[in-house]
Amino acid sequence: MHDIVAVVGAGTMGTGIAQVAAQAGHPVLLLDAAPGAADRAVSGIRERVKTLVARGKIDADPDALDLTAVDTADALAPARLVIEAIAEDLEVKRRLFADLERVVTVDCVLASNTSSLPPTALAAGMEHPERVIGLHFFNPVPRMRLVELVAGADTSAQVADRTADLVTRWGKTVVRAAATPGFIVNRIARPYYAEAWRLHEERAAAPETIDAVLTGAGGFPMGPFALMDLIGHDVNEAVTRSVWTAFGHDPRFAPSPAQRALVQAGRLGRKSEQGIYRYGSDSRPPVATAAPRHPAPLEVVDHGAADLRTLLTRSRVAVPGVERDDGTIALPGGALLIRSTGTTATELAARHGTPVIVADRTLDDATATAIAVAACESCPDDALAEAIGLLQAADLAVHVIDDTPGLIVTRTVAMLVNLAADALQQGVADAPDIDTAMRLGAGHPLGPLAWGDRWGAATVHTALAALQDAYGDPRYRPSPLLRRRALSGKALT
Repeated sequence: MHDIVAVVGAGTMGTGIAQVAAQAGHPVLLLDAAPGAADRAVSGIRERVKTLVARGKIDADPDALDLTAVDTADALAPARLVIEAIAEDLEVKRRLFADLERVVTVDCVLASNTSSLPPTALAAGMEHPERVIGLHFFNPVPRMRLVELVAGADTSAQVADRTADLVTRWGKTVVRAAATPGFIVNRIARPYYAEAWRLHEERAAAPETIDAVLTGAGGFPMGPFALMDLIGHDVNEAVTRSVWTAFGHDPRFAPSPAQRALVQAGRLGRKSEQGIYRYGSDSRPPVATAAPRHPAPLEVVDHGAADLRTLLTRSRVAVPGVERDDGTIALPGGALLIRSTGTTATELAARHGTPVIVADRTLDDATATAIAVAACESCPDDALAEAIGLLQAADLAVHVIDDTPGLIVTRTVAMLVNLAADALQQGVADAPDIDTAMRLGAGHPLGPLAWGDRWGAATVHTALAALQDAYGDPRYRPSPLLRRRALSGKALT
């Protein structure tokens, strides 16, 4: 016999949690303060499960699901686990837990689906704070595998282990996070949005170009602007603002004024049919325009550009032997193609005394389908055309953007790695859980610490230092752990 699970809150998250628990064989009690909401949620769950069965997605009997809508907290007395999924308001959640403590047995676990509030604060003043824990599910709950388990200062190890085992039996992947602002995912994911906004605000590239490069070159399943339109700018901006406030207005988490303006204008994304892009029956998001076709040069000279050789191989352009070793590729007209390490093409041109085109980094040069490039201020058109033609010969859609530090993928991934290293150093979670959380919870193609190891901590550190120097902004300050690993050569994972 499975233990009874109670869920408080029949919104999207609470309904999803109730469905998962019921499909795992638990009798589920569902409570909501709004009259009729719990009954509607129970009916909705049964209909969704019927649809999934009809489509062959799951093997279940919708009528056998043990789901009961209840009207009062007193009806939750038999539960061994209560998960609340109500408004993200500390005082409201505290009052609920106080009410529940008077009803349930002493061995009943009280869990919060909070995305940001620490269990220690939620349990303050309770008679048994050791049974309060955070269980952060991700939307949509039935499909998303990740759950962040967050123990408070008073949460007992037995409660944490027991709850982790239970949720794992529900088919979820549990990662353990310390009770710090944003936990793992909402803390480390902020640069994916923040760097996109900064590039947009600087007019370095159009939103559709930024999205195209981060998907085609970075391997992310959805670009940041399309993703924020899907999430809702009100929701995304509120999470950013919450994390920023919790970290004492640390500039690494600062919200975007441009996003705030969207929210104030009611342009919330798909749900309002307009955000960064327009939606509706007569509207489709714009498609990024790549550079027009240019002929590939017949040959280039490799000056020790090891990090561009996979792309050179893909291009099938002849490459004479190395003449010097400064990490560049000499194009026929005399310009240099250099892989981004955060420094602008204009600054590199001043150092080398010749025009420079900088190529962005990718998740995997062997499989990338797009890349961003930027030319120095004085770059002749024919030199840029040679670089574009070379990369197009490697079957890449080439997107020319403004000469901005770190281009698109380099700066975004460097910041993700940096915040992950910072979280690792501060004991927010261990390295495997950090990378798992970002892959399963944020949909990133590679965990940030593994990505840092793929590029090398020294490369990431160099990019951040270049960004910090270019902007004079402490948001790009390298994590002390990243700095140490860059010097030692030791891996982050």
